[in-house]
Amino acid sequence: MTPASTWIGHATTLVQASGLNVLTDPIFSRRASPLRFVGPARVRPAGLRIEELPHIDVVVISHNHYDHLDRDSILALSRQPGGSPLFLTALGLKAWLRELKITNAVELDWWQHHSHNGADFHCTPAQHWSGRGVHDRNQTLWCAWAVLGADFHWFFSGDTGYTQDFADTRRHLASRQSEELGGGFDIALIAVGACLPRWFMSTQHVDLNEAVQVHLDLGAKRSLGVHWGTFSLSDEPLDQPLHELDAARIAKGVSEDQFFIMPIGATRRIEPRSPRV
Repeated sequence: MTPASTWIGHATTLVQASGLNVLTDPIFSRRASPLRFVGPARVRPAGLRIEELPHIDVVVISHNHYDHLDRDSILALSRQPGGSPLFLTALGLKAWLRELKITNAVELDWWQHHSHNGADFHCTPAQHWSGRGVHDRNQTLWCAWAVLGADFHWFFSGDTGYTQDFADTRRHLASRQSEELGGGFDIALIAVGACLPRWFMSTQHVDLNEAVQVHLDLGAKRSLGVHWGTFSLSDEPLDQPLHELDAARIAKGVSEDQFFIMPIGATRRIEPRSPRV
């Protein structure tokens, strides 16, 4: 099977590679909110409905904000035909899942990893924060994810401000990503939205210029911009990446094939890795 990434909307992406169907930060609900009648509403429908998904093997969760950790979506996935996926989270969220009676879960600290059916899921550092109420700020960890399978390496930024964490991730995984072994990440899923105003957002969400720099820091072969066009969470227009990503790429010498965006529901297929033997 040719590896493929399908952007479902916001930070939710289906990555099909290394014999696994993996979902990132699933939210299929109408609102990113603890309440169903108030809070940021979905501007565009999800690219796939939950019932249209293939059987999901693994769900990776970057942090517990409502637009990334949606209770109804998590419950629906845990009840999928054929059994619950494995839920991988940063430290502190396994207890939240247990309250939903979800036990097929593993939580990791930064730089720890978990192997599942031949793929290594690395919990990597990011700059963000956590909290679902007024009394739990930063009580659970946040992270990015690096997934290394035999035929495909990919990265998911979650939410993050710009730091040296991405260059550190590249160095940390260098022995697995030499040119002889197929090179760097085959694709990185990098958040490009919810970035204004900068005086408030700069420490928690990268802007477009920083997103392209994250791509370069990671040494990714290509990157897909996610986390935009779905929920209105900040001051910039929802379609800002459509108009401003080109300039950010050109300023750093990155081609459209190397850093791209695509419509909700679209799929990009990518040739598997070809290690030199």
